[in-house]
Parts: sequence; structure tokens; C-alpha cells
Amino acid sequence: MDDLPQRPPATLDALLRRTRALGFDAACEARTGSLLRALAASKPSGRLLELGTGTGVGTAWLLDGMDDAASLVSVDTDARVQAVAREHLGADSRLTLVQADALAFVAAQAPKSFDLVFADAWPGKFEGLDAALTLLRPGGLYVVDDLLPQPNWPGGDHVDGVRLLLARLSAQAQAHTVALDWASGLAVLVRAA
Repeated sequence: MDDLPQRPPATLDALLRRTRALGFDAACEARTGSLLRALAASKPSGRLLELGTGTGVGTAWLLDGMDDAASLVSVDTDARVQAVAREHLGADSRLTLVQADALAFVAAQAPKSFDLVFADAWPGKFEGLDAALTLLRPGGLYVVDDLLPQPNWPGGDHVDGVRLLLARLSAQAQAHTVALDWASGLAVLVRAA
């Protein structure tokens, strides 16, 4: 089933070319993107948050699944890589690109203010998890990727950090979590109503 044909976002090829040219090795891969698109489509008129814009590859997949009434805020600290997303996706009125520290951004948001949070960076995933989870509305989705060993993983005890993250997600009260041994390794938490 990994060979299921994908209809990629129209901007994907250009984003991937720029991503490779920058040497950015943390872009969202296609199977993760296809799941993000499907989950975004499940939130009509939804308010979505991406922590870690990177060059905008995951952003493009989220936008591709969103309806016209949905909105996406994508946060990154690195202006150099986020500039690629701004160039290729910035004209989409549903998208707000924010250059800021993700933990500070999350702390400034009202609880229960997002329908989907995609934590694609350390903040909101390995740091500030509880704060990120408070942003979910009932029925809201929290998505993380890169939970299987990746070539760009830091050394040391990162495997233990992933195990701890999965344990913390599974222990969340009033939520249901599934870990997927698929793509780069994913987990999806759903906040119960």
C-alpha cells in the first residue's frame, strides 16, 4: 500500500528543489504529507497550527487538504528556510507564517484554540508538549512525525526521548493516541470531547 498513487500539492516540486538546494534535510516526506492532507481535510473551517515550517513542504500538504474557510499558522525560528515557504506559499490567504520561537508562540495562545497541531520541530514535541496539547479543542488532532530513526537524528539518548514522548502521549487523560510504524514514524493524538 505504500505505492498508493499520490496527487502532490502543485507547489511541491518547486519546494523540494529549493529544499535540496539549501541542504535542508528535515522536510516532511510524502507519506507523512499525504496523512497531513487527509487530517486537514477532516477539519472543515478548522484552525491549524504547524510548529516548524521549515521550507514549507508539510505546510503545502496541509494547505492542500484544507477547505477555503480553514486557516493555518506556521511557526519557525529560521528565516532562511521559512523564506522558501513564504516565496511559494505566502500568497495563500489561509496561511500565516510567523517567525518566532515556537514555545513562546504556543505560550501566548489561548487554550483550546486549534483543531490540529502538527509538531514538526522539537518545540511542541520534545519540549513544551503539555503546552502544545492544551491548544487542542475537543476532537482536535495532535500529530508528530520522525519517530523512527532518521539520518539527521542527534546522537545520544534520542531513542529514549522518543520512547518518553510516546509514553507521555499514551498517558494523556481524555485523549486517544495511536502510534504508526509508517512513513517516518508517526503518532496521532485525538482530544476526546
